[in-house]
Amino acid sequence: MTTPFRKVKQIMEEKKSTYKGSSEAQRKAVAKYQSEKVEDIKIRVPKGRKEYYKDAAASIGQSLNQFAINAMDEKIDRDTGGV
Repeated sequence: MTTPFRKVKQIMEEKKSTYKGSSEAQRKAVAKYQSEKVEDIKIRVPKGRKEYYKDAAASIGQSLNQFAINAMDEKIDRDTGGV
């Protein structure tokens, strides 16, 4: 006899095993958007600083990416009057 708990557990296991992630169309759309609309910048920071920056960004409700963009823009505006 299958209990309700076992049935739910079974359904959850089946869903886990059938989920394939994003579709091919979704992956293509993301790749197209990224190739046309954004550029990558890779930076290196001392060990431990990444978490420091992530925590600072989270404390003001921003992603690390948006935090870095805002910091760079503010620095440029402050030092050059904006470009």
